[in-house]
Amino acid sequence: METRFITQTADLEQLCQQLSQSEFVTVDTEFVREQTYFPQLALIQIADQQTIACIDPLAIDDMTPLKQLFSNPAVTKVFHAAGQDMEIFYLIFGELPHPLFDTQIAATVLGQGEQIGYANLVKEVLGVDLDKSHSRTNWLQRPLDPKQISYAEDDVRYLSQLYPLQLKALETQGRSDWLIEDFASLANPARYQSDPGTAWRKIKGLNKLKGLQLAVLQKLSAWREQQAIDKDKPRRWIAADIIMLDIAKLRPKNINALEKIRGIPANLVQRNADKLLQCVRDAEAMPKDEWPSLPRPKRLTPGQDALVDVLSAIIKLNAQQYKITPTTLASRKELEQLVHGERELAILSGWRHHHGGEQLLAFLQGDCQLHSQNNQLKLD
Repeated sequence: METRFITQTADLEQLCQQLSQSEFVTVDTEFVREQTYFPQLALIQIADQQTIACIDPLAIDDMTPLKQLFSNPAVTKVFHAAGQDMEIFYLIFGELPHPLFDTQIAATVLGQGEQIGYANLVKEVLGVDLDKSHSRTNWLQRPLDPKQISYAEDDVRYLSQLYPLQLKALETQGRSDWLIEDFASLANPARYQSDPGTAWRKIKGLNKLKGLQLAVLQKLSAWREQQAIDKDKPRRWIAADIIMLDIAKLRPKNINALEKIRGIPANLVQRNADKLLQCVRDAEAMPKDEWPSLPRPKRLTPGQDALVDVLSAIIKLNAQQYKITPTTLASRKELEQLVHGERELAILSGWRHHHGGEQLLAFLQGDCQLHSQNNQLKLD
């Protein structure tokens, strides 16, 4: 295959014009995020079945040709575990590549592994062991040496081989339409938009708080998230999760009380004491019915526990039929939620709904039965 390193806009235009004639292109990115809120894009790898190119975004100011290629409806954009790549392109272009295909998601419905990594999928399907020695390299550093570039190229080189094989397997197994909703979800801009108002849900340990404490945490987290965005710094550089939890738990009324919180950095108090205390006051002023809450785990009755076992058997039957792992369809926790009456569940959306969720609902409604025939379970 032809390999190219693109550092000029004119070369990028030529490359994208060439790739626009292909049915698909494979895409990956290299980025650094340890010291920033937003990912710092360092390299874009792109390929079809004849050409591999590494595009240097640090050298090219105008990425319009790539944006146009990504919006070309005649060219499928193929990723592996596309989430972070999509976030980056949404930040750059304000829109998302489409149409797209994700080989990690496809691997799930083909029985090639649940949430399988790229290197493991390449090994599983192509029998190739990928070099992992540059996985922690500083991609922002220039110049990149030939080994780094070769490592980056491999991320799309073998993706170009995997995609046609997966596409053929999906067609052979009659599963080509299974992933339409999953890929549509990946291309939903709302998925990549920051919402300071919901940032509190990402804090580890929040389940130890309740009531007004959660309201304080919500206000603190919204403030921290906006600070991180405005300063382009990691959240933990603004304030650590454990400090946020302690402030929410103790609800200090003044600077003296704030300073007494164990482990709170002096510079955090010096710079932001007024903001932190205001978050506490704002939460305390909220009406009780506006406080956020967490769903509390519900205990199963013995009868419900037995029902979950039966639903699990139905899931296993379906998974056996489609040669995929049962947890790919639904976890036991999700089945417990279903028994409790919850319906906003993965098993009831997309391909999982059509190939598992429908049967579960039918059984719960008494519209089908599970029985034994010749020492085998059957669902009628």
